[in-house]
Amino acid sequence: MAESDRKLSDGKSRIDFKTDPSRYHHWKLATSGDVATLTMDVDENAPLFEGYQLKLNSYDLGVDIELADALERLRFEQPQVRVILLRSGKPRVFCAGANIRMLAGASHAHKVNFCKFTNETRNAIEDASEFSGQRMVCVVTGSCAGGGYELALAADHIILTDDGSSTVSLPELPLLAVLPGTGGLTRITDKRKVRRDHADVFCTTEEGIKGKRAVEWRLVDEVVPNSKLDEAVKTRAKEFAAKSDRPVNAKGIALAPLEIKATTGGRESKHVSVEIADRIATVTLRGSDAPPPADAEAMAAQGSAFWPLALARELDDAILDIRINEFDTAAIVFKSEGDPAAVLAYDKFLDAQKDHWLAREIRLKWKRVLKRVDLTSRTLVALIEPGSCFAGTLAELIFAADRAYMLVGQHDGDNRPPAAIALDACNFGPYPMSNGLTRLGSRFLADESAVERAREQIGTMLDAEAAEELGLVTFALDDIDWEDEIRVFLEERASFSADGLTGLEANLRFGGPETMESKIFARLTAWQNWIFQRPNAVGEEGALKRYGTGQKAVFDTKRV
Repeated sequence: MAESDRKLSDGKSRIDFKTDPSRYHHWKLATSGDVATLTMDVDENAPLFEGYQLKLNSYDLGVDIELADALERLRFEQPQVRVILLRSGKPRVFCAGANIRMLAGASHAHKVNFCKFTNETRNAIEDASEFSGQRMVCVVTGSCAGGGYELALAADHIILTDDGSSTVSLPELPLLAVLPGTGGLTRITDKRKVRRDHADVFCTTEEGIKGKRAVEWRLVDEVVPNSKLDEAVKTRAKEFAAKSDRPVNAKGIALAPLEIKATTGGRESKHVSVEIADRIATVTLRGSDAPPPADAEAMAAQGSAFWPLALARELDDAILDIRINEFDTAAIVFKSEGDPAAVLAYDKFLDAQKDHWLAREIRLKWKRVLKRVDLTSRTLVALIEPGSCFAGTLAELIFAADRAYMLVGQHDGDNRPPAAIALDACNFGPYPMSNGLTRLGSRFLADESAVERAREQIGTMLDAEAAEELGLVTFALDDIDWEDEIRVFLEERASFSADGLTGLEANLRFGGPETMESKIFARLTAWQNWIFQRPNAVGEEGALKRYGTGQKAVFDTKRV
């Protein structure tokens, strides 16, 4: 049975995040030299669920799954691409934003996870610009509203057609009684530096802003008449391409389809298995049996089968599957199997090849996957036992966890060597969290010396007592206490309020400074989560329910 054929407990089909250009319904991808064009041409009759049409280039999760796939392929399969042009394939409309019928009919959990995934996709656009040298130019022709403008905001440069009717807008509050849910409020202030009073006008004006005012208010970068649009697009593409450090003649690697098989209690792929029981998802990651390749050429020859990349892709898909298809899961327990020295060897190889475009992209992929783990609203637990390979990159899962337990010595009758963890240089820089700090930096906010003591142990195999002494794990337990302590903890966790835990964990995980990214997830998303449950938005007389019916929404006017 294929993973995508499995059914949820309510009988609905599982949402599958795996796709490829041959299966796209909503996007067209074309490349010419160092420029790629992503054309949004949504098939209104191909929604993810029944009951609505994707009119006016509006989107649902299915549209964004394709966009995320296209962006990932441009990074790995098209290393020569330096500029991405984002355009509409519809006349007189760029994008109407998230489909309102979909939002009105979706469960609260789906709405929130839909917004989270779209946020992560927009952040990936900005990550590609800053770290991969793939700049995006958004060409807005026609109406660009709500989530459509939020998509444009992720680009490096926005060109608005000056035709008297093309506009940009964030009309969610006046029309739907919700917020722009994909970073719009944060990006207009923190990224585009729009004045607060102008932003207030803009976010409460249904019809949007066009022409000269859109430029003056910093909502777009330039306004160009139709007669000069193609020329302006070519000029900007050339300018941005000249600033990129992407390789000119490199050959990309094909991202082969992930092979995932359904099991009785979960799913299985080559490097990652998931077992779900009693509301606990146990995710086991497997190390590589083969040593790293000899050089970058040999790495590229392995393509998407190269262990660090293959593992990252499989883990990413597993986390997304749990997020959107296993809402009742209380905790994700991370385990690993393999040789920690082998993991360190791959980390050292990637570090030695850090100037190679593919090694860079693999590290950036891991950064995005680990951030996805951080932002997953489940209790995260790491269990370090004999046979584990939590070292280097994989040790980041220990530091991402809300709690980490490490076994002292061995289980009775287990002849494997005692559990050990090991640090690598990659634990001190390449994988920052959304707050801009490393996970160890976030852990030891008030004690930089603790970070330095950990750094001094790079490459050392640390047993449970040493790891606990360094503050790298929460508890070191012996075999007598191990099973009962963990069982009691997981049972207790599963008994708590899911809402309360989501709030608790999200607040505790991201101490320290704020960034635009952390504001989007920790502030804007939290408010939207609340608003999505309020009757003014989703009640029977709320704005989402009554939109398009001709009936005016009825609001509870008390301010909370």
